[in-house]
Amino acid sequence: MTGTAAETFAQLIQQRAREQGDFQILTFVDEANGTVETRTFDQLLENAGRLVSYLKARGLKSGDRFGVLLANHPEIVEALTAASLMGAVMVPIDPRTRGQKLAFVLGDSQCRGVLCADYNSGNVEQVRQDTPIEWLLCLGEQYDAEVMTLDASAGDPAVNSMSPLQVLYTSGTTGDPKGIQKYNAELLTVAGALPTVMGIQPDDVLYSGLSLTHGNAQAFTLGAALGAVVPAVFSRKFTKSRMWDTIAEYNCTVFTLLGGMTTAIYSDSEKPDDADNPVRLVVSAGMPSAIWADFARRFDVTLFEVYGTAEGGLFWNDGSGPVGSFGNINNTLLHVSRIVDESGDDCAPGQMGELIWQHSSGQTVSVSYLNKPEASVAKTEGGWFRTGDIVHADSEGWLFFDYRAGGGIRRNGDFINPGFVEKVIAEHPAVNDVYVYGIPSTNGVPGEKDVVAAIVASDAVQFSAADIFAVCREKLEANFVPSYLQLVDIIPKTASEKPQERFLLERFSVDAQGVYCA
Repeated sequence: MTGTAAETFAQLIQQRAREQGDFQILTFVDEANGTVETRTFDQLLENAGRLVSYLKARGLKSGDRFGVLLANHPEIVEALTAASLMGAVMVPIDPRTRGQKLAFVLGDSQCRGVLCADYNSGNVEQVRQDTPIEWLLCLGEQYDAEVMTLDASAGDPAVNSMSPLQVLYTSGTTGDPKGIQKYNAELLTVAGALPTVMGIQPDDVLYSGLSLTHGNAQAFTLGAALGAVVPAVFSRKFTKSRMWDTIAEYNCTVFTLLGGMTTAIYSDSEKPDDADNPVRLVVSAGMPSAIWADFARRFDVTLFEVYGTAEGGLFWNDGSGPVGSFGNINNTLLHVSRIVDESGDDCAPGQMGELIWQHSSGQTVSVSYLNKPEASVAKTEGGWFRTGDIVHADSEGWLFFDYRAGGGIRRNGDFINPGFVEKVIAEHPAVNDVYVYGIPSTNGVPGEKDVVAAIVASDAVQFSAADIFAVCREKLEANFVPSYLQLVDIIPKTASEKPQERFLLERFSVDAQGVYCA
């Protein structure tokens, strides 16, 4: 493992190029089209320098922002390197974003231009007149002809560790997305720490189907690969039907999963050769405890559960803790953490409260939301980072996630764990994907909710709601049995494969087609 004295992301790439310039660090696989692109450190640096020349020719200056609206292409990493070289700020955007949300992000961040692809350039054009963008650069012939022939740039010496590098936008599930300003130092910290935390080995190959417009793929796959100097493989986009083939072809040993992906993969019918894969470690975030042990057994992997937010913070359970725990409150390697009630008092073991933390190094906790100074201050009130997540700890300090503040499912006085419901439904052969959420209860009790299971059926024509209700009644407590089944073509998800509940809520009504009552 190679250490780094770099101060910026670009300097890390430059250092790696000097040391191992011809090392093939990145592979990008487009399973749908059967195409593969690779990058060495030398190629990343050369292409980034040429992109710097293009951006400067368009008048982009240090501190200016530009959007990147791409699925997983190597140009995302090159654009990140280019931003670091010249002191510009990249705004990675979920490539599926369109309409009012796309216009909001481009306007809120004041992007002067956009790097996109032929599959979404039309979405940009549709909102262009409502945004400040001055130019649109599309991958393909235009990019090759105009950018790749320009001279490389050595970089701006004024750029340092605290120079802004990115603006990462939240998913905006409860309102307009918030832009989180991220600095060069943050990616360097990730690259330096994660290989050790994750136990990356010299012969590992990392894999992700998560979007590089999201912090998880940037940290646990790109950052860890750059820090450890081990290859990373990215799928153009997450496809559960092709994921295992790609993992096998490239002999990937470590890959990342988020909650929504986990249930989708687990819902596939179990096969005798499920464990016949090269993976030794799955880095999961939000692995439902109900399927934790079965998932590890079925695919013969070790689960490494993590918890973090786009703003910062990292907790982990490397397998030494109990099933369902995402870390230990007594682990002070990175953070000093507490669980507090609504009055700010510490919670006793077993008592639910909000998780808050500070840097164990003594560094001041800070968050900078673009154009939202009040929200930035509120997030770190009293010098503690307020996660907004309700958790509890056991007597040994192991942490367990309960629900997002304001987002739990409480029914007849009990909190419902969606993971238990999803496990039972996902194991049914008629189900291809499932997500459980709550709607205001018909009993009228404030805060109470009825349970809805949104289901993607393996065969919608043959789907039997009665069969699903029957297996739920057989295997679940009465309070956990869904009140409704909502048959959908697809469960809408963010770039981080997080189910977007609000779209399911918008479509839901008790008399809608595809909605079945218990």
